Amino acid sequence: MVSRFSATKMFNLSSKPTISMQMMWVGLIITVLFILMAILSPPLENLDLLQDPQEFLSNPIHQSPSFEHWFGTNRQGYDVFSRTLFGVQVAWQVVILATALSLIIGVPLGMVSGYLGGRIDKVLIFFMDTVYTLPGLLLSITLAFVVGKGILNAAIALSIAYIPQYYRVVRNHTVSVKNELFIEAAKAMGANTWRVLTRYLFLNVIQSVPVLFTLNAADAVLVLGGLGFLGLGLPPETAEWGNDLRLALDALPTGIWWTAFFPGCALTLMVIGLSLLGEGLNEFVNPKLRN
Repeated sequence: MVSRFSATKMFNLSSKPTISMQMMWVGLIITVLFILMAILSPPLENLDLLQDPQEFLSNPIHQSPSFEHWFGTNRQGYDVFSRTLFGVQVAWQVVILATALSLIIGVPLGMVSGYLGGRIDKVLIFFMDTVYTLPGLLLSITLAFVVGKGILNAAIALSIAYIPQYYRVVRNHTVSVKNELFIEAAKAMGANTWRVLTRYLFLNVIQSVPVLFTLNAADAVLVLGGLGFLGLGLPPETAEWGNDLRLALDALPTGIWWTAFFPGCALTLMVIGLSLLGEGLNEFVNPKLRN
């Protein structure tokens, strides 16, 4: 295969670990812990018991943390630990769907636009730049009003804001690579446009996508929490961190801290883990960032 792609070149593992690399490992550990929490916790279908008030009529509301309820209970009598744990699954479902949708759409558009150029390139640049200039949270809020509530709808609302990022990164890489000698050699050997894009260009322009994927995932967790806090992301009874923070808002002035503290900590830790992982991957992909 004619290609200049090299895993050794992309990920130079022989260099001494820097502070950024050490932070990446911290981020990786945190991210893996959240993945394990999502995998090992009970399935979301069992959440019905947490959403039926009749099951909790005898359960005191705003019960402080104890051996019976590690994270206490909220004003509906729901166990905060259980809702925080289920919130991990909800977050991963929305984040993976949102980033996957934006990647699946943005990467091919970026490759086609950068390789073909011309009118298609100009139209796509204009459209993507227009979307890119809009604030991500504001765009997600607007789309949430349009598509409605639910895991898939929330993922769609989030993904629209990330598509231009994948498009711009991949298009710029494609433009810089498409005139390289190995591309010219592939075309001289009779490779058509589809073959050039999928076999020779793809691995060379995809290098920054893992970085963008993790950073977008961190941003998606924050935006999802923001939508939930505003009551726009998922149905109010869903165990989602933003929803729980909104429900806990009235209780904070009375000293009931645990209903907001634990969901807020989970959201913050997941964002930190994904952000550190993305920054570390960025150092791998961009050698100029290494000290």
